[in-house]
Amino acid sequence: MRAIVMREFGGPEVLRLEDVPEPEPGRGQILLDVRLAGVNYADVHVRGNTYLAPVELPYIPGNEVVGTTPEGRRVVALTRGGGYAQKAAVHRRLQWEIPDEITDEQAVPLALQGNSAYHLLFTVAHITKGQTVVIPAAAGGVGSLAVQLACRAGARVIALAGTDEKRRLALDLGATAAVDSSDEEGLTERILDAAGGPVHAALEMTGGRTLQQTLDAVGPRGRLVVYGFAGGRLADVPVHTLLQKSITVAGFWLPHLYADRTLPLAASMRQLFDSVGNGTLRIVTGGTHPLADAAKVHHALNSRSSMGKFSLDTTA
Repeated sequence: MRAIVMREFGGPEVLRLEDVPEPEPGRGQILLDVRLAGVNYADVHVRGNTYLAPVELPYIPGNEVVGTTPEGRRVVALTRGGGYAQKAAVHRRLQWEIPDEITDEQAVPLALQGNSAYHLLFTVAHITKGQTVVIPAAAGGVGSLAVQLACRAGARVIALAGTDEKRRLALDLGATAAVDSSDEEGLTERILDAAGGPVHAALEMTGGRTLQQTLDAVGPRGRLVVYGFAGGRLADVPVHTLLQKSITVAGFWLPHLYADRTLPLAASMRQLFDSVGNGTLRIVTGGTHPLADAAKVHHALNSRSSMGKFSLDTTA
């Protein structure tokens, strides 16, 4: 089969198209014929060897796919790597049949980015009607879905985005206000001005100074949920601030839910499918590209100029 293989860590140029053996399904797994492979910012961390889990080379990136089962069912599935390929081994519990009214392009971001947005908001941050929440990278894959899910739940969304075009998109998706996040200095004040005061909760995925600035905008007994450090800089959370305002800080990484039977991903997937099907959840796409163009797509991710979801077409 054809696959994108990393034989070293580095820039987008390490993503090369090769002929490799098909994967052998393990216990509880099935082999999918992949049609689309989703591209996520986590793949950039994998490529740069800064991912949360160790990566052994050679490695095929990609953690979400749309494909068909041996029985011919059309499914979207989560993987632990191996997605940028014509075939992928997936666990039976981590694949969900796609309703007929939903296209492959609409389905591909739901398993990883959709579930991440859903559980960040409702499982960890406990967002409810009338609360105000800060959502970063609001024009990106997770962010654009989170804006819509929070708005649909009756929350007020303060969207963060680095360009005028991205802020316009966030407002179009339902955000109450859109704040310029291109400059860390003064970010706290811009959030407070847009929200009319401290917020109930904030999501954070940049790290460094941005994390501190976002935390300072959270009010007493508020929540901060950290799910990344795209800026490449970690940050120490000041205990004094947490105690002074009784703020709860939580980390979130979707793979910790893969084996959790008390928080079944099937339930959130049903809600995501229903929302896309009835038109209340819009998929913002950055386009579908041939598998061989994986390096070009990663260049676009690195530039931070892109919006929405990128996919790789393994049949092109």
